[in-house]
Amino acid sequence: MINQTYDLPIGYHTFHPNQVYNFQFNRWHSLGFARYMDMKQAGKRIKKFTDWKTVLLDLAKEAEQDQRMKNACIYYRGAEFYINKDDPDKLRCYTTFINMFYTLFKHDCLKRLKIPYQQSYLPGFILATENQEKKGTIVIHGGFDSFIEEFYFMMKILSDQGYDIVAFEGPGQGGARRIYDLGWDEQWEKPTKAVLDHLKLEDVAIYGISMGGHLCLRAAAFEKRISQVISSGGAVDYWKIPGFFSRNILKLFLHLPDFTNNQLKKKMKKDAHHRWFAENSMYITKINDPLQASMKMLDMNIRNLQPQHITQDILFLSSAQDHFIPKKMHKINMNALPNARSVQGILYTTKTQAQNHCQIGNIPVVCNDVVRWLDNKRLSNNMNLNNKNKDRPLK
Repeated sequence: MINQTYDLPIGYHTFHPNQVYNFQFNRWHSLGFARYMDMKQAGKRIKKFTDWKTVLLDLAKEAEQDQRMKNACIYYRGAEFYINKDDPDKLRCYTTFINMFYTLFKHDCLKRLKIPYQQSYLPGFILATENQEKKGTIVIHGGFDSFIEEFYFMMKILSDQGYDIVAFEGPGQGGARRIYDLGWDEQWEKPTKAVLDHLKLEDVAIYGISMGGHLCLRAAAFEKRISQVISSGGAVDYWKIPGFFSRNILKLFLHLPDFTNNQLKKKMKKDAHHRWFAENSMYITKINDPLQASMKMLDMNIRNLQPQHITQDILFLSSAQDHFIPKKMHKINMNALPNARSVQGILYTTKTQAQNHCQIGNIPVVCNDVVRWLDNKRLSNNMNLNNKNKDRPLK
């Protein structure tokens, strides 16, 4: 069991009656940045979408005045999350969050990265292990709209167990979009290759979170410097998430793009949250069409994944009450990789309080499971390699 360096909270709470808002509050609390009492206060104050920015900025400024910088930085991030792309406060909040974060942890073994990529750059950082026994390197990235800094305390736990951590944001994510103007690209082997080339890395594990749980598998299909893959809260095929009836209705709407776009635009005018989702998708993908931008995630399907090329050790981390990725996908994921060296999976339930998306509610138990699995796989693979070498005749 991990000797936990940071006392991350356990439990998933009802901060807000809206399931999506409630998840955002829970993830920042569960990942170790937000105070329980602040999230309860925010949940009570936010009655409609337009309240979000005001409430989170109030919490950020209050925390800043109280010198609670860990809380303040994530509240600026929280405000930024639901600010529309054309609001100048979006970039201001992002910049404030980033500056606070790297000031807060400047004394840790943290090195920021600026990785060359397609006439631009990818942001990232290295969190070097201080453990005398270095076990290997874990490359970590998020999903559609996450920031790598949000997972810092989780990464610190993994680092304390002997793993160097390399975290990066790919096209469309975090600073790659906001600072370096790179639009979404689900061909994740491209940014992954850039990271591995830049740092001259071999034999790494890759850990993809949320939609990153699909992206890391795509990277593994084409990048054989990856030895182990941890896929958390993702799906091998986003077309299979809806039920049969809903999937066919969706196909019908996609065959009527003009009609569907008009309906989306009408809904955007009536529903502020729907407007944010469509505009956020357009911002991340750099596609100026609400239908095509929103449907970009459907390119993350089993055909484009190229599962026949995935030959590494795979660990799927799923959650029984995930409101984004239904429970049925765990079995589909587990059976999708015919040529993987090994496939294991964990389905988290209320028993461990990790039953929600990406195991938000119990990050320590996930870290413990990941370290144990990685330790076992790397030991097993090294033993097999040594046995093979014993059988080779000396030249």
